[in-house]
Amino acid sequence: MGTTNEPGSVDYDLIVIGGGAAGFFGAITAAEVSPGLRVLILEKAPEVLGKVRISGGGRCNVTHACFDPNELIERYPRGGRSLIGPLYQWGPTDTVEWFESHGVELKTEADGRMFPITDKSKTIVDCLMGTARREGVEVRTRCEVRSATPSFDGTRWEIELINGDQLRTRSLLVATGGIRGGIGGRIAKDAGHQVEPAAPSLFTFKISDEPELLDLAGIAVPEAIASVPGTKLREQGPVLITHWGLSGPAILRLSAWGARDLQRTNYCFQVVIDWTGLGSIGAVDEGLRQWREQHQRATVIGRPAFGLPSRLWKWIVKAAQIEDDRRWSNLTRDEHQALTQKLGASVFSVTGKSTNKDEFVTCGGVVLKEVDFRTMESRLAPGLFFAGEVLDIDGITGGFNFQAAWTTGRIAGEAIADFAGTEKE
Repeated sequence: MGTTNEPGSVDYDLIVIGGGAAGFFGAITAAEVSPGLRVLILEKAPEVLGKVRISGGGRCNVTHACFDPNELIERYPRGGRSLIGPLYQWGPTDTVEWFESHGVELKTEADGRMFPITDKSKTIVDCLMGTARREGVEVRTRCEVRSATPSFDGTRWEIELINGDQLRTRSLLVATGGIRGGIGGRIAKDAGHQVEPAAPSLFTFKISDEPELLDLAGIAVPEAIASVPGTKLREQGPVLITHWGLSGPAILRLSAWGARDLQRTNYCFQVVIDWTGLGSIGAVDEGLRQWREQHQRATVIGRPAFGLPSRLWKWIVKAAQIEDDRRWSNLTRDEHQALTQKLGASVFSVTGKSTNKDEFVTCGGVVLKEVDFRTMESRLAPGLFFAGEVLDIDGITGGFNFQAAWTTGRIAGEAIADFAGTEKE
């Protein structure tokens, strides 16, 4: 594309760096609010909306059915307070209505997660791409940015691509996702912003000291409690045993809230699992005593308590060193205590986390006090906006990170449309 060197001249009214959820929503919003804007999305990957495509097991957890912003911000380990105003501007209700007005109906599952009724992320991808196309948003893939700098007169941003091409834009929206080694963090730093270092969030735990546990891969306990000794980290919910360790919503939430603390341990720490979900050894002890009275003639290994899956129960009984032919009526005091301990406080040594390619979220990013959350514009560099995970905001699993992307992208897009419209007058 040819350019001109005239002062104040631009190729686009808005260039978005990053073709993910936040970037697309920001671009679409600007184009919808101010028809005729010249909007370009630059994405370095071969295709856009990569995380949208694979999230939720390919179903796309669009948002969460939590419609009170004051309650919603409690789902963000970092950045929740900054989001309170934006969520009043654009929250889950607005997200649901927007997608429905664009032909996509969402459904709410028992745990509050919201998905397209098709159960296919392609539905969301097609909606966003189709809307962008109708609104005249240009999209370029395999297009990596080398640098972005403000012009000398401050009227535009000058973008240099890896292939040497140069573009000029009135407004720049950085929506590159996590800042680990990416251009988003570099642009922010070059503009004078502080950037919190990246740390993985929403990861699973590698367990190597209990190889027999890993034979139970696929078993899930719906109301277990996971905690990390010596910290306040404690989460209740589904825990899934995998072929490498522990996963499931409770583990992922624990990893989100403990992202910084667990990184400092180099991912070598202990995790305690209460398989019963009762929350205390005393409660487990009492529940086990009542179970014994009701099933005295049965063998311990053959009559699982607390509704636990049979295979997991057998592993717990063996871990408590109770013989297969031991009946409940003959359980010794020491065996009872050992079983209680294994049920209510199984201790595992974590020796790592899931690999980087499996991590959907990182904490860290542009320091929030340097961004105006009424517009998502930089307080340091006029015409520079941020949205999505490039900010130091991250949520627990359940659709909260996508909601932060829709919210910040929407607010940025509206502000950019107003800014561009004013400049054109």
